[in-house]
Amino acid sequence: MTRSPGTPLPPPKARRRLREAASLTQAQLADRMGVTRATVRTWESGRTTPRGRRREAYAELLKTLAEEESAAAEPAAVPVVVAVRTGPGSPAEDAESLVLPAKALPAQELQEDEPEPAPEPVALTPAQAFDALYEFGTPALVRQTFLLTGRRELARESVERAFQTAWENWPEVARDRDPVGWVRAVAYEYALSPWQRFRPRNRHPEPPPADPGDRTLLNTLLRLPPRHRRTLLLYDGVGLDLPETAAETEASTPATANRLLNARRAMADRLPELADPEVLHRRLAEVASNERLRAAKPPTVRVGSERRARFWTRAAIAFTAALIGTTALTLRTAPTHYEPPVSPGETVRGVPPKVAPGALSDEELELRQKLRDQMQDGPERLTPRLE
Repeated sequence: MTRSPGTPLPPPKARRRLREAASLTQAQLADRMGVTRATVRTWESGRTTPRGRRREAYAELLKTLAEEESAAAEPAAVPVVVAVRTGPGSPAEDAESLVLPAKALPAQELQEDEPEPAPEPVALTPAQAFDALYEFGTPALVRQTFLLTGRRELARESVERAFQTAWENWPEVARDRDPVGWVRAVAYEYALSPWQRFRPRNRHPEPPPADPGDRTLLNTLLRLPPRHRRTLLLYDGVGLDLPETAAETEASTPATANRLLNARRAMADRLPELADPEVLHRRLAEVASNERLRAAKPPTVRVGSERRARFWTRAAIAFTAALIGTTALTLRTAPTHYEPPVSPGETVRGVPPKVAPGALSDEELELRQKLRDQMQDGPERLTPRLE
């Protein structure tokens, strides 16, 4: 039996554009489809796609929105595709596209008689593309990391260090399907590192949130194990689906589901009003939004990344030079032939072997006096005498 192909859907960016053109929020579209807002968010980002009857209903709804848009009085704006150039001199066709707000050009400026020309991509340098990604993702990532650690400075430092790592590996990040997710994974790993507890400034608690409800929620969240806390934040806070949460936390899907259920159960036991995932999502967003979290400017992060790269490069060169010098000195001073070791002393005729200089023992003194008093074998000794 051959399975029929699924109903075709527009690209993820077109789905979001149709929804926004119809003045619908993600929550309103989710109510019409009978799903959660997080599901609609994953559909529009391209992470997941609906299946079965839900796919057919979603395709029919998008088709209706497209017909309403085409029948509108004002013509649609022409989007300008923004591309990211990975290196100087690379063609625009090979550049990695980055999710940026698309500019719009009035369609009245186009001649109605001529066909609509294809939009020309706007080439960005790597620095400009990195700055755009930093400004787009930093505010949300700092708030998420604050919920993960409960420390404002650590959240800021973790996100900045993650973006510095992203700048060092920029071609890889630019080609990634989700650049913000790439940076988020690095920031979470740095923030949850067990070595952070040994830093002096992390040993003292930071001022808690001013609102008592926010303080209670944050303390309850920080009581969870780090793995459960990260899983809960990714699924109920960020809005990732279960497979993507499992992939980012490097765990299997059943293990991730078990961590999520345990985290929700622990949160509901201490705060029963957060048993609903939608309420939990809203409260997490409120707690993070009430904090004033700052971050450095994009050029500062790029300069810091380049300085760190130069430091480690110079350190590697210095270590290699020291290793080469030590090896050369060893080869210079090492013996060129084999020298047998000195054999240990042996007892001859009851005379003990020669020992290191020092005071003689009683036995040695007695033996010396005996040798002086007794005559040895052979002719008598000639003793000089005065005449």
